[in-house]
Amino acid sequence: MIPVAGKMQAAVVREFGRPLQIESIPVPIPGRHEILLETEACGVCHTDLHAADGDWPIKPNLPFVPGHEGVGRVIGIGEDVGNFAIGDRAGLPWLYNACGTCEYCTTGWETLCPTAQYGGYTVNGGFAQYMVVDARYAPHIPDALSSVQAAPLLCAGVTTYKGLKETEARPGQWVVISGIGGLGHLAIQYAKAMGLEVAAVDVREEKLTLAREVGASITINAAIHDPVKVIQHEIGGAHGVLITAPSTPAFQQAVGMTRRKGTCVLVGLPPGDFPLPIFDVVLKRLTIRGSLVGTRNDMEEALALAAKHGISAHFETAALDDINRVFEQLRYGKVQGRVVLDMNRNELELAGCTAIADATLLRRF
Repeated sequence: MIPVAGKMQAAVVREFGRPLQIESIPVPIPGRHEILLETEACGVCHTDLHAADGDWPIKPNLPFVPGHEGVGRVIGIGEDVGNFAIGDRAGLPWLYNACGTCEYCTTGWETLCPTAQYGGYTVNGGFAQYMVVDARYAPHIPDALSSVQAAPLLCAGVTTYKGLKETEARPGQWVVISGIGGLGHLAIQYAKAMGLEVAAVDVREEKLTLAREVGASITINAAIHDPVKVIQHEIGGAHGVLITAPSTPAFQQAVGMTRRKGTCVLVGLPPGDFPLPIFDVVLKRLTIRGSLVGTRNDMEEALALAAKHGISAHFETAALDDINRVFEQLRYGKVQGRVVLDMNRNELELAGCTAIADATLLRRF
């Protein structure tokens, strides 16, 4: 039920680099093509931390509500929505919407749309009791997935699934997953479901243990062994390499692990640049490409594959009012897998929140 007086609890960024404020703000109103969801769960992504800290060149407009891995039930429907009904479960993805008419949108690459909007970044996100999503871009959540299971798949899941598709590796071929964190451990599960053989690389032994648990056949501690030498010796190089680690050395190693005519896909975003060995790229006919989250079709495929094969993030749950502690854990690399905000765990009382009437939080575009 929508709260009396149309207010809800939300974690709000009012100043970059400062703790989020738990406040009472207006419940958003769904417009054309939009649906209103009562939030059941929202994953916490490292991008949310970057957004709250204002780390990237294009910063969110303050104030805003982060969160782009939200799952909830439809409780309100705007105009011109025909694909959702009251009671359905839907998701708030990173790609909130796009123009629908540019060359990228009309060719199935809406993630590259120059005027795309992003959940929890340019529009308010899922760190709130209620959220509005664009029904044209919101995925249906399969019955086989609980809301807390589905939430991390809306970013980490689809990002790794799309990245694996971009390697163009075929069943039976080898892929290397570099970085076994929130994305990497899901990438291993998706790769196995896609029929691929998997080698995992990380610098922490506990993450390599997780990699073996979720299906990696080869694991390499890059702090002890040279992964380039091991991969080239053991399997003659990988047909595809997916780099999820935000580490410049990982990017350098990845090119060396790629076999002739193989593809190296960049997902992680370390600061700065990395030198590209042009001679090797040309001589070995390597393909090096970036991969940005995933399209609506990729999202539907990723969710369906997860439901069929039992793909699930290793996660812990937290309450909405615990978001600043979660951010600190992320900041210092203390999260194993993912954290999901479970709205059923939120014990704050609405009456105890700081009431504000900030109209900019109703609509962000």
